[in-house]
Amino acid sequence: MQNKVQPRILPGFMELLPEDQIAFNKMYDTIRKVYEQYGFLPLDTPTIELSEVLLAKAGGETEKQIYRFEKGDNDLSLRFDLTVPLARYVAQHYPDLPFPFKRYQMSKVFRGERPQKGRFREFYQCDIDVIGSDTLDLVYDAEMPAIIYRLFKELDFGSFTIRMNNRKVLNGFFTELGYADKIGDILRTIDKLEKIGRDAVISELTEYGVQAADTERILSFLAITGTNDEILAGLSAAGVSNETYLEGVAELNKVVDYLRKFGVEESAFRIDLTIARGLDYYTGTVYETMLNDYPSMGSVCSGGRYDNLTGYYTDQKLPGIGISIGLTRLFYQLRENGLIKKAGSIAKCIVIPMGEDDMGTAVSVAAGLRGQGIPTDVYYQQKGMKQKMKYAARLGIPYATIIGESERLAGTVMLKNMETGEQEAVAVSELAAKMR
Repeated sequence: MQNKVQPRILPGFMELLPEDQIAFNKMYDTIRKVYEQYGFLPLDTPTIELSEVLLAKAGGETEKQIYRFEKGDNDLSLRFDLTVPLARYVAQHYPDLPFPFKRYQMSKVFRGERPQKGRFREFYQCDIDVIGSDTLDLVYDAEMPAIIYRLFKELDFGSFTIRMNNRKVLNGFFTELGYADKIGDILRTIDKLEKIGRDAVISELTEYGVQAADTERILSFLAITGTNDEILAGLSAAGVSNETYLEGVAELNKVVDYLRKFGVEESAFRIDLTIARGLDYYTGTVYETMLNDYPSMGSVCSGGRYDNLTGYYTDQKLPGIGISIGLTRLFYQLRENGLIKKAGSIAKCIVIPMGEDDMGTAVSVAAGLRGQGIPTDVYYQQKGMKQKMKYAARLGIPYATIIGESERLAGTVMLKNMETGEQEAVAVSELAAKMR
């Protein structure tokens, strides 16, 4: 007797039952629809890239997490994000692309990290980026959070806040204090303020050589709060003369002004000076998006502006700005918090022939419904009516169209509302309109 192999998948991979997959697909389609409404063009790069190309800017932990293998004479790697493939794509196809180049990509990426709750080795990222040739107007820095705003309104998971900052503000501030060579260390510590608390941050800053007086000034600076306008006024009145700092404050002012013109509600965005993401990558405006009722989820959509996307592949200066949603992780967290509603069937109607003689009519009725845009299934198995109706109920199909000899001869069907149990005879010609 042949030994059976236990059916299982690797840890760190998400596999869903159909009802959850339908809900996942709806989120995916909503994100894609919003991206396209803002004029972003679709892109799908290969899952496998040449390691030499993919690893041009990788290093440290990122490189350790890459799935890398050899096939024949080729050294290959699975993509670990969508940004590096975009950089390669833009550099390779530069003469053929319109600039600013607005693209979206919603694809799987792969990271060989240790799987844990809510973290995956294979997951969907949903990215948009705008790439400029030499320059990129600041209005795009406001369009990105405007898109986030529209997107999370459409997804309807409750109130949210888009937290914004500008790396130039932080870089200029710390340079003026004399810590230009420690900006990375200081910002990494600041980024942990919410997680480890004020005292632990002070202790770490002291270890980096930050003087006590400067530590207090740094924490007071980061504590500038209030409305967006009050924070902007506080930044202007902070007594910092560094040119980079002043440029960053001016950019924040413009982004806030544009956001209001985009129609984004004031309650949905705020300047947060503790946002210090992308230490070695982002150079201007940065974003993190939080679901207000679920702060433990962390940022559900983040991104920012970068100076040069393709520096590892070409000398052409290509600044850009982008945002990313880790859809697999977001879906998992939303489902864990009970925010994902169980989806019904994709089919809106199931046609059930009572006997074999009614099969041809059932097939014709289903074809007619599909032709009028109603997703329709047909139960072909020769089973009892109880089993047929149980099948329809289990799939969550809202309507059952039952055809027996009397209906077939009369040109009607028995239409049953599966939720209420009500049923009525309906002419085949009126069936689609009745269901609508």
